[in-house]
Amino acid sequence: MRAWVITHTAPISQDSQSLKRVSLPIPMAGPGKVLIKVECCGVCHTELDEIEGRTPPPSFPIIPGHQIVGHIAQVGPNVQRWSLGQRVGLAWIYGSCGHCRQCQEGHENLCDNFIATGRDCHGGFADYVLADGNYCIAIPSQLESVDAAPLLCAGAIGYRSLKLAALKNGDPLGLTGFGASNHLVMKMAQVIYPDSPIFVFARSEKQRQHSLNLGANWAGDITDKPPSLCQSIIDTTPAWNPIMSALLVLRPGGRLVINAIRKQSSDLIQLQSLDYSRHLWLEKEIKSVANVTKNDVQSCIALAAMYPIIPNINRYAFECANEAINSLKKGNIVGANVLVMRD
Repeated sequence: MRAWVITHTAPISQDSQSLKRVSLPIPMAGPGKVLIKVECCGVCHTELDEIEGRTPPPSFPIIPGHQIVGHIAQVGPNVQRWSLGQRVGLAWIYGSCGHCRQCQEGHENLCDNFIATGRDCHGGFADYVLADGNYCIAIPSQLESVDAAPLLCAGAIGYRSLKLAALKNGDPLGLTGFGASNHLVMKMAQVIYPDSPIFVFARSEKQRQHSLNLGANWAGDITDKPPSLCQSIIDTTPAWNPIMSALLVLRPGGRLVINAIRKQSSDLIQLQSLDYSRHLWLEKEIKSVANVTKNDVQSCIALAAMYPIIPNINRYAFECANEAINSLKKGNIVGANVLVMRD
């Protein structure tokens, strides 16, 4: 089968060839596993973190990709739920121990033995991927495969962020950064909290205009002041400076939710200007988001199919995986990049 692999960590430049094209044997589905013939796979900022070394290092070479949609091509022993030909999704959560307190309480995203697709085991930048049958998600017929792919991570982590924001209908919601995840958060918020004004903070004029086209009530730069203070703000940027700015426009008792796998260490100097009375006083909260649960993914997919909530998609052919990565690195893209396989 065709596959793209990461062989080592390195900075990504404009013309980087960060992924290496290889040919590998098609894996076989063992006990509890299914083999998925990949139809498409979303391209996520987490891939940038893997390539540039900002996540726990995988065992190289590794096939990246964790927003996978395809059809069951083989069913291993002891798998009861799936049959050949069914369309499924595989998200960032490849598996967890299933026995610890966190798993038993439905917080498998916090499990010490959380297994990440495309980092701890091979992902979807390939013709086939093995998956644990217990963590695959059925894709409803209302969703096209290419639209479902970003929902499996950008959408699901956005759904979890929105849930953790503890918003009430009518409360102002702020979104810092407006890429693949927050453009889906806005679409979900418009459905769940129809009376809540949405204020978007983004450095890119292109992304600010995109948010207004999708119905944002206001859009400005990271340090601009919105029409009113926000009850909740969801941050999806890799920098610390937007955190400082967001705290200044948060209501007393409001909550800032940080939806980012990492923050730039070079930006830490910004924290030296943190003023307790201006930034945190009056019971403001900061909460991080870590991974996703299976329920987050299922709930996001069900919500998207019901309304529907359709991502803005940039399609890339399988052969153009490095171009898809490089465009994400450059930023200023609108919507989500998706790698589409070809027979």
